[in-house]
Order: sequence, then structure tokens, then C-alpha cells
Amino acid sequence: MPGRTALRRLTVVCAALASSVWAPRASAQAEVADLREDVRGLSQRVGELSLRVEQLEHENAELKARIAASDRTGDYVTPAQFNAAVADLNASIKSSVGSSRTEILEKVAGQMEALAKQTNAALDSMARPAAAAQARPPAQAAIARPAFSDAYPKDGVSYTVQKGDSIGLIAKKTGAKAQDIIDANKLMDPSRIQAGQVLFVPGGK
Repeated sequence: MPGRTALRRLTVVCAALASSVWAPRASAQAEVADLREDVRGLSQRVGELSLRVEQLEHENAELKARIAASDRTGDYVTPAQFNAAVADLNASIKSSVGSSRTEILEKVAGQMEALAKQTNAALDSMARPAAAAQARPPAQAAIARPAFSDAYPKDGVSYTVQKGDSIGLIAKKTGAKAQDIIDANKLMDPSRIQAGQVLFVPGGK
């Protein structure tokens, strides 16, 4: 019995010693695993930063190349150069305006004189026909209207103008007088009768 008790005590002591030794080892392994994971994450982050740095260096090189090219071609203008160019332009404008003011006034005066002459000539040309019309006798200005006589037979026939007819031909067909046909129908222009027109033929048959 005493031997068994001592053996049990020894077993308990060994188990306690083993647990006390194993617990720190397990904790250390967990810490090492965490450290490895942190190192892996840091390595990945460092790689990303390196890639970004390379991109920035590439963009910086391109920008420097563009600036150098613009300097060589002369496309780049500084604000000071721009202001100087504007000042020179203003000075040249002021000098040109001062020197050419008299010339401009002379040109304007010449153009106004020429325009006045043209206007007077146009007014004269418009006034001449009006004066000539006023001086023209009324007999010349009026259009002569033919006088129609009523001394024609009041009996007769109606005649429908055919294609190719004339007053003389109608008078010959009907046995009437051409002047009687003109007077009875008051024809202003006897040569302009039309086919289908109905005429009264005095004394016609």
C-alpha cells in the first residue's frame, strides 16, 4: 500500500511537470505561427509598395521627358514671358493708333465726299424722268382710245369665232362689213379675237 501511494504521488508529480513544460511550448508555437503570419502579411505589403514605387518612378520619368521636350520645342511659356508679350503688343497698338489717326480721318473724309457725289448724282437721275413727265403734253401721255360708231345695222346674227378666223374673214363669210362688226362689239384690238368668242354681226346672214 505505501508503495502504491508513493507511485501515485510520483505519477501526479510527473504529470504536473509535463503539463507545466508543455504549456509554455504550445504558447510559444502559437506566437511563432502568429509572427510568421505577420511576416507574410508584411512581405506582401512591401511587395505592393515596391510595385507602386516603380509605377511612380515611371510616371515621374515620363513627366520629366515631356517637360524637357516642351522646353526644347519652345511650346512652354512662362507667365513672365506672356506678360512681356502682352506689354509689347499694347505698346505697338498705341503707337500705330497715334500715327495712323490722321490717315484714317483723311480716308473717312474722302469716302464721305465720294458718297455725297454719288447721292447727288442718283437724286439728279431720279428727278429728270419726273420733270420730263411733268413737261410732257397730256395728249402724248394719254393712250388714244378708238371711237366706235353707232351707225351700223341693228339687226344681224351671232357668230362664234372659229380657229383661224379674222374680222375680215368673218365679214366675208356673213356678208357684213368689218367696221360694223368692230363697232358693234367695241373691239379695242380687232386682231385679238379668240376661238369660241361670240360676236354680233350687224346685217350678217
